[in-house]
Amino acid sequence: MKEELLRLIQNNSRIELKDLATMLGTEEATVANMLQDLEQEGTICGYYTLINWDNTDEEKVDALIEVNVNTQRDMGFDAIAERIYKFDEVKFCYLISGRYDFLILLEGKTMRQVANFVSSKLSPVEFVSGTATHFIMKRYKDYGAVLGKPKKDERERMSF
Repeated sequence: MKEELLRLIQNNSRIELKDLATMLGTEEATVANMLQDLEQEGTICGYYTLINWDNTDEEKVDALIEVNVNTQRDMGFDAIAERIYKFDEVKFCYLISGRYDFLILLEGKTMRQVANFVSSKLSPVEFVSGTATHFIMKRYKDYGAVLGKPKKDERERMSF
């Protein structure tokens, strides 16, 4: 029943307890206790609101940064990741497969601010050996939600 509860709230954490209880065929108190247990054990780590910042006057720049590191016997991926994710600007930090070791999402007010973070905070972290920064130009879909309708491409087609 816990997994079903998690699936229900994953896409809409605002479903009321009574509605969750009805969907799960149980009592509200049972659902409330399950939610509390899931929060305490760290399965539910937080509740977020997905905001399409393009529909606001807030100026923000997000960048995906690939990070390479040189691990040592006494400093593995977990310890290096902790050094990176402790920065307030870092919104997520993942260990990934492929050419790079980590992928982080960074949030700043300007591209210059992001660049300064990479050069003055991220690159000097011990064991970081390289980075590649990709600025997010536009979000179309985030966490399963389409962010605004894509506009029709009105460019004239040309054929040669």
